[in-house]
Amino acid sequence: MLSKKKIKEVLDILDVTYPDARPELNHTNSFEMLIATILSAQCTDVRVNMITETLFKVAKNPEEMYGLGYEKLSEIIKPCGFFNTKSNNILKTCKILIDEYDSKVPESKEDLVKLPGVGRKTANVVVSTCFGEPAIAVDTHVFRITNRIGIVREDTVEKTEDSLMKKIDRSMWTKAHLLFIFHGRRTCKARKPSCEICTVRDYCEYYKNVLNK
Repeated sequence: MLSKKKIKEVLDILDVTYPDARPELNHTNSFEMLIATILSAQCTDVRVNMITETLFKVAKNPEEMYGLGYEKLSEIIKPCGFFNTKSNNILKTCKILIDEYDSKVPESKEDLVKLPGVGRKTANVVVSTCFGEPAIAVDTHVFRITNRIGIVREDTVEKTEDSLMKKIDRSMWTKAHLLFIFHGRRTCKARKPSCEICTVRDYCEYYKNVLNK
């Protein structure tokens, strides 16, 4: 696996490669980011943004979202897949926000993960994007990229997150996860990574051990 020094070099290169790395879910506040991230499970950010463009026009806060009811909400979010589960989770989450948090999104990961449909990844996205708390949200891209390159060697997203937090300076957690996501979407794709244009291939265990034999 790569040393901390090498990991820092990889991040520096990726930072130059993807100067536009940022959250790609459209939102104007923490509530919209929470809902968009719940919707993003097993769905692309592009499709989620298409859905939320309509959704956030009719429901901008927990009260309005809860007021849509199951039928209207599920009709709007149906294109994102798993809409039955997501609709129920969103409505339950909105009710909890109204009853227990004065319709505000809690700022702690501990409180966020108690909300229906909110796991570690979603909580990390919300606190890092909306509340400025350093966090590494491990989605499929981050999991694939960091294990493929050799930054970590773990078999679950939870273990990957824990390992990354130990290997990367806390001040870089949020930026690092965005850089890994951009690298996964634009270059190091799941089925066919574009190693020929990869700016960090000289550090990559997959490139050295699998493709470059």
